Amino acid sequence: MSNHDSMNREFKKNQLRSRIITTGEPVRTENKEPDSSMGNIKRIRPAGAPTNEELAERPIQRVHRKVVRRRLLIVIILLILILGALGGVYWYYRFFQYENTTLVWERQFDRTEEGYTGYARYGENLLKYSRDGAAYIDGSGKDVWIQSYEMNNPIVAVSGDYAAIADRQGNEIYICSLSGLQGIATTVLPISRITVSSRGMVAAILEDKTSTEVNYFQQDGTEMEIYIKGLLESDSDQDDWGVGYSLDASLSPDGNMLMGSYFSVQGGQLRNRVAFYNFSEVGKNALNRLVGGFHEIYENSMVARVVYLDNTYSVAFADNSLSFYSSRDEMSPEMIKLVPLEEEICSIFYSGKYAGIIVAAASGEYEYRMDLYEADGDLVFSQGFNYEYTHADVDGDMVFLYNQDSCRVYNRYGNLKYEGTFDYQVDKITKGQLPNEIIVTGPQVMQKIMMH
Repeated sequence: MSNHDSMNREFKKNQLRSRIITTGEPVRTENKEPDSSMGNIKRIRPAGAPTNEELAERPIQRVHRKVVRRRLLIVIILLILILGALGGVYWYYRFFQYENTTLVWERQFDRTEEGYTGYARYGENLLKYSRDGAAYIDGSGKDVWIQSYEMNNPIVAVSGDYAAIADRQGNEIYICSLSGLQGIATTVLPISRITVSSRGMVAAILEDKTSTEVNYFQQDGTEMEIYIKGLLESDSDQDDWGVGYSLDASLSPDGNMLMGSYFSVQGGQLRNRVAFYNFSEVGKNALNRLVGGFHEIYENSMVARVVYLDNTYSVAFADNSLSFYSSRDEMSPEMIKLVPLEEEICSIFYSGKYAGIIVAAASGEYEYRMDLYEADGDLVFSQGFNYEYTHADVDGDMVFLYNQDSCRVYNRYGNLKYEGTFDYQVDKITKGQLPNEIIVTGPQVMQKIMMH
């Protein structure tokens, strides 16, 4: 017998012994080194079969994928809920019309003031003014301060935290901040109009029969050595850029720029123009601080009101057009949009963000049309309506039309949000602190109302 057969026989005996189970004794598997005479024996893994490490990682991967799927589902559900809520808020804000109101608070005035004149939006609240004084009223209807004076025909200009109260055709200007009186300015010539910046600088148009003069005052009432004098009649064309009889003026909120409307009679022809003056340090380089003027587009019209909406944009309201200007380059203002109008302008209104007009509708089912523009001249909405209003205002993103005993409230999309009546005289309506709150004021009562 060969050695090879002997080795095979011995190997098979060992395999049989390892398979014998002894009763009562645990099965033990012993790892033995293969006989060196048989060479190295290796276990061969089929191609593509997972390793032991990969098999151990599979349960962890399954748990991880399950967690990721669960989190992704939660995120998708949250996104759907958020988008649904935003869509609901958008629909509510844009289309929902309030039908009921709740009185939040009411203030009754002790008596009807004989010299009562009206209210003006001041900061986030209201300024009530009359012939014998003014009061700053906060959002809860309480007086913050009261300033007494005597005026025959008080007029008010407001910008930011400053208000100026002047006696039209008189000679006094009271300059106030949110904390109270800051100074009193006096003039020699009668006052026609005033404008104030958010820093307290005041420009006043003073007039006599044949000329006007624009004077400047600091917030404490001190007169500044800045004058713009204009004549009603002129024999030359050298003043095409501004000098003339002043119709209106408006200071930019920072006080650096003045926009004015002027007209003059030259050669028997009436001419109207809009001019810009720069009173900052860079404006010293311009002759008489005049940095821009426009007159050709107003040859057949009259600009009755000019307004700086913010430090960059301003608007001129003519009897047949709206013209929007940009003072981004303070040394060279430019007209950025002209809106010609064929209909008769019934009302104008404006705020720091918007400029609006109401015109008599030429035809159709509506008697009036209301157009609201952004500060840069882009149209926000155009909406027809049939309602006999006496006042139009814009405050925040709300537009108010109202008369002595009723009102309409529109949003910035031109949709009617509320209409109602009141049992007292209404002189001013402004927005409240919440989007669905309004403050309604009159000579005898002030109310904060929640619409719902």
